[in-house]
Amino acid sequence: MINNSVKCSGVTRRAFLEDTGMGFTGLALGAMLFQDGTAQADSEEIAKSGKSGMTPKAKSVIWIFLCGGVSHTESFDIKTELNKYAGKSIEETPYKDVLDPKRVNSNIVSGNPVHGNRKKIMPLQTAYKPYGKSGLVVGDWFKNIGECADDIAVIRSLWTLDNDHGAQLTFQTGRHVREGAHPTLGSWVSYGLGSLNESLPKFVVLGTPTGDCCGGAWTYGASYLGPEFGGVRLGADPKKPIPFLSPPPDSMSAEEQKENFSLIGRLNRLAGVDYPDDKNLRARIKSYELAFQMQTAVPETLQLDKESEATRKMYGLDQPITKSFGEQCLAARRLVERGVRFIQVFHGGGGGGAWDAHSDIKINHTDLSTQIDKPIAGLLKDLKQRGLLKDTIVVFGTEFGRSPGAQDTGRDHHPQGFCAWMAGGGIKGGVTHGSTDELGFHAVENRHYVTDIHATVMNLMGLDSHKLEVPGRKRLAIDHGLPISEIIA
Repeated sequence: MINNSVKCSGVTRRAFLEDTGMGFTGLALGAMLFQDGTAQADSEEIAKSGKSGMTPKAKSVIWIFLCGGVSHTESFDIKTELNKYAGKSIEETPYKDVLDPKRVNSNIVSGNPVHGNRKKIMPLQTAYKPYGKSGLVVGDWFKNIGECADDIAVIRSLWTLDNDHGAQLTFQTGRHVREGAHPTLGSWVSYGLGSLNESLPKFVVLGTPTGDCCGGAWTYGASYLGPEFGGVRLGADPKKPIPFLSPPPDSMSAEEQKENFSLIGRLNRLAGVDYPDDKNLRARIKSYELAFQMQTAVPETLQLDKESEATRKMYGLDQPITKSFGEQCLAARRLVERGVRFIQVFHGGGGGGAWDAHSDIKINHTDLSTQIDKPIAGLLKDLKQRGLLKDTIVVFGTEFGRSPGAQDTGRDHHPQGFCAWMAGGGIKGGVTHGSTDELGFHAVENRHYVTDIHATVMNLMGLDSHKLEVPGRKRLAIDHGLPISEIIA
């Protein structure tokens, strides 16, 4: 008999799911309702309002981040004037105005604008040439990516807040490291769009992340959005992709484990009725459910030996120097195929980052670029030939550039002007946007703070950053950024 004192209008979606979503049957029901847009938890209700109303051009993101600071002037923003004035002080060139304090202040960076009086210009440490119909000039360190020139859009006018490696965190969140943890772009995308595959995380992290000195786990975390929207780190070994994911051998049968998880889920949801606003509890409930599904889904995803020999060679898996990063790039493609929303791929992580070439930059960048150039080019080509690039945004970024002035045999940090590139998922191919001055010192034309890349990604994913705001969590205008319309197809 129905209790007429309880009106249907008083039953929230959350309460309905909590009362009926016990065990794996309830999980399946919740997943189906979620996919139909019928049922969402509180945080997902907020996220739903973050849809921009525009038809999304992309479904997933592969976010490649090189830790330590890649030289912009020798990669995708070649500056031939460095060869012309090599060995001279910046004041001895026609471009001495780059040292004007007013220009430095306009970039809102901390620290000495020439980083320890490093004014003696260093020549280019690599050759370069144009590629493709677009004629994009690329340094030889990235000649394989150069072959994909007509598929990428290079943004040459980025700037950031920090002249130290806290800029690694800034690239992910838009905030200075002294401001602590804030949601990363990956967590915002997960929060706003949910999952396309309930057996895999929405946000996956590959490679060694940024060191604790420079943001650490904050660089792939969700902060106040809640732990369920943070990145899940996966290892390359398909037998042990996540510590403690697999049950001890011979401990219990799959059916027994399923029954245990069902009971745990039932108990957790009963507690959830009493504590509906506990984000950590909700995250724990989802983590139990997801962990069970991942025991099968993750190892299968990481079985790279199932790929053809030709595909494996495309990513460089047949060569020791490219094998490790090639496996990460190939895993990223397989994750995209299976509906993972955001894959964050780190290279050179730990400490300040391997790309931090204060000395011997020619040796440093030659070695590191050889590790990643072929795998990234292979990823772009593979996504394209499979028809996945049109739905997948690929971002290639680093925390800042490196100084035009020499630091002995290296280059120092350089936040005033640097570059990144994007491809796929609604991005115009074969274009460059913005510019630095003739020495690569300042971003001068169509300048973009790093969150403009965030805004571009969210725009193409059909999200409106302003609508995604969490009540009581004020964000600055610069946090949201502005889409770079000139590179959107």
